[in-house]
Amino acid sequence: MKDKLIFVVALINILLFNLVACAQTTSGGVVKSDKQRISSLDINQSDLSELVSGNNNFALDLYQSLRENEGNLFYSPYSVSIALAMTYGGARGATEQEMAKTLHYTLPQDKLHYTFNGLDQELSSRGQGAQGKDGKGFRLNMVNAIWGQKDYQFLPAYLDMLAANYGAGLRVLDFMNATEEARSTINNWVSDQTEGRIKDLIPRGAIDKLTALVLTNAIYFNAAWQHPFEKNLTANGTFHLLTGDTILAPMMKQTESFAYMDGITYQAVELPYDGRELAVLILMPESGQFKVFESSLNADRLNGIIKTLSYKRVALTMPKFEFDSSLSLKEKLARMGMPLAFSDQADFSGMDGKRDLLITDVLHKAFVSVDESGTEAAAATAVVIGATAMPAQPVEMTVDHPFIFVIRDIKTGTILFVGRVLNPAK
Repeated sequence: MKDKLIFVVALINILLFNLVACAQTTSGGVVKSDKQRISSLDINQSDLSELVSGNNNFALDLYQSLRENEGNLFYSPYSVSIALAMTYGGARGATEQEMAKTLHYTLPQDKLHYTFNGLDQELSSRGQGAQGKDGKGFRLNMVNAIWGQKDYQFLPAYLDMLAANYGAGLRVLDFMNATEEARSTINNWVSDQTEGRIKDLIPRGAIDKLTALVLTNAIYFNAAWQHPFEKNLTANGTFHLLTGDTILAPMMKQTESFAYMDGITYQAVELPYDGRELAVLILMPESGQFKVFESSLNADRLNGIIKTLSYKRVALTMPKFEFDSSLSLKEKLARMGMPLAFSDQADFSGMDGKRDLLITDVLHKAFVSVDESGTEAAAATAVVIGATAMPAQPVEMTVDHPFIFVIRDIKTGTILFVGRVLNPAK
């Protein structure tokens, strides 16, 4: 890599980002920029819509790249977008142009970071008074942090931008002389921010003596269903795999009024979370149509499906599932259109005033668990309302073969998580 100083982007539920360079000795704690995070915002709604549209286009572009992987899949495109936006703030020239095109960043740099701040704070306001699936309060927590080599000279303007728009103060570590201690510190922070669900985000060897900077984003979500499933109705049922084989999986059941769509080759249903501010959209192609449907899924098609949803009584059967994903996104992102950022030709001079930094990796881990749980109070309110209406003959939706799901914010349309379940037992 010649004289290049490197940086890694690591990412988690979450995204972690990591730059590499020469450095010096240790320390811990936070070195704050003079800038405080901007909390009184006047966000242009057109800019917000443009940002969300771009993020969602990237979310589905990334899905099309990741669907080549085997098995179940789960990731947070929003976390990836945030972590790469912090990195993009230091990109210049052709590197900046490639990143903007790949990540669908269409706003100029100053507006982009300001609007990300507004969107982040809008999403963080969700769930007031709502419940989590564990009986505690609803949580949608998103935090950022940057970890830099002691005595490495970053441009004050870059650190100010991160502090003002992402609330990310520089935390000083010694990657050169205490590499393992630095890795452990970052991994422990990630674990704390995700309530222990994401552990060991950065594996051994991902950072080394040349690491100059690691940028992290963590997102944690915990919500009760608006209409909970009754646990005593859950029973083992048949789930059909893509191979034609079948397995037994615990299948939850309920009949309720949901936003629903019966397409030509698929069914879609959206289940709201307590408070009705976020929801999960489940897309189940017909048997034999999964690969064709999956390959055609982009942001435009997803938006079209969402617009055609209408409320119907749905007799819903779907599996419980829990799994995690661990991804390195370096090669995927390079193939998607931003190879310069990972090469000796990278230009991140907006970070330190020199062309000596490049991305060495983008690491992502994510965890998802779906079951019957919700708070009794939230469930009672929702079920009573549904039960008092004169029910029409319900449509049936039995999610007994592979499906795709998207967790999104209803008001802004922001896609927070995307997943695929090929085998709920894995």
